Amino acid sequence: MSEPHVSNAIPRPLALSLVALIGLSLTAALGSKITGFGTSEMPPATAVESRDLQFSDRAEGGIAIRDAASGEVIAILEPGTNGFIRGVMRGFARERRSQGVDRQPPFTVTRWSDGRLSISDPETGRRVELDAFGPDNARAFARLLTLGGETQSSRANPAASGAAQRQTVGTL
Repeated sequence: MSEPHVSNAIPRPLALSLVALIGLSLTAALGSKITGFGTSEMPPATAVESRDLQFSDRAEGGIAIRDAASGEVIAILEPGTNGFIRGVMRGFARERRSQGVDRQPPFTVTRWSDGRLSISDPETGRRVELDAFGPDNARAFARLLTLGGETQSSRANPAASGAAQRQTVGTL
């Protein structure tokens, strides 16, 4: 006695339909990429406010944050505080060490015209979009734009300077 033969093959019309569907999808994607039809682009954001900052370790474990233009200490992060800022800056320091870049060049905190906030390292080209970590974490860096000294936008527009910008040393 022989057992009946069971075929597990996909029926030919179904296989041809699947190949046609895949081909049509690839053609549509390629056509969209080439022509731009069916795609949308956000207009490029421009920097509204930026500030170059230097971060340096202190003997007691704190971090001093200086305005790179004036050399003024605008904030001191006490030991055990501001974990998000410390974590982001550790990542940048690790990147600089791996590329053999000195610790002294400043980092740039930028507020963009679309409301985003970022910090970048001009020496390594690395940029971190701070809003991706939530509003509280982004706010920690946003405060650094207004503490002590002046930001680039407040130098251009004296009305943008506020009392918080005249603060000599702040503890975040």
